[in-house]
Amino acid sequence: MSCHISALLLLALLPGLVLVRADSTAASGVNLVSGQPRPDAGGTPEAVEALAELVGRQKVIMAEARQAKDASELEDVRPRLQKVVQSYEDLLQKHGDFAAAWAAYGLFLCDPLVEDRRVALSLLLKANGLDSDLPVVKNQIGVLMAEQGRVIDALNYFLAASDLAPREPLYHFQIGLVLDEGRDVFLKTKAWSPETIDKTLLEAFARAVELAPERTDYAYRAAEAYYGLATPRWEEALGKWTALEDRLEGRIEVQAVRLHRARVLWKQGLAADARELAASVDASELSGSREKLRAEFAADDADEAAKTSAPKEACK
Repeated sequence: MSCHISALLLLALLPGLVLVRADSTAASGVNLVSGQPRPDAGGTPEAVEALAELVGRQKVIMAEARQAKDASELEDVRPRLQKVVQSYEDLLQKHGDFAAAWAAYGLFLCDPLVEDRRVALSLLLKANGLDSDLPVVKNQIGVLMAEQGRVIDALNYFLAASDLAPREPLYHFQIGLVLDEGRDVFLKTKAWSPETIDKTLLEAFARAVELAPERTDYAYRAAEAYYGLATPRWEEALGKWTALEDRLEGRIEVQAVRLHRARVLWKQGLAADARELAASVDASELSGSREKLRAEFAADDADEAAKTSAPKEACK
């Protein structure tokens, strides 16, 4: 089996874990996304075949574990997961320069079912040292570093992943997210200005949305980004939310976007329109968010009233 052929095989078999959860209401934390290291550096035919067999077995076991109905069923799978761990150890004992095996092992240990993120980071760094052209590895290293608060290091790995795979939307999304959520850290370095951060993160989010137009969660987070800019761009934010609402079909998703549109209208000084739009949100699942927005409106009204009624300083 040639390395080229086995690379195609592993692309079909090997799962990967990456940084950021992107769902219909937020995008932060950690979640699973697809990704595959390519199995060359040091990958003899024997090693590649062994890794393919191991990853295939791993996928079956993990699928069964995710279907467990309770803790006792999950515990029944634990010994088999431990055997996967031992198989990786045995494989790397024989093929210590096989970058794809280090990568696959590290990604495996990032999964919540077997989670050992400290060890995973060391394994992924080893894989990256053996083969610096594995974007999924660089991305996951960035994830783990971001979780540790090392956002500058994380950004460098996300940028490197994006350079290697410029058409992978996730890597652009990661760049935008880490800049947005780590803004204060980047500003303290003095190497980044507020304007540079704003420009870079908006471009990164826009590129992610362009490359994955079906990912409404990316579009959602990209629209939110306009709030946290050095100078919020409410008109552009409104355009993004309006365009996203036109694409959505689910009642809950549409109404969640309406709450954002209502907030933006309020910030633009269109209080009546904002209240009317918020009132149109009647999904019980969003009642908490709707009331939180109304409380924000009320607080702003109270602040404005206090300023208006404050006694003016007597003229001297």
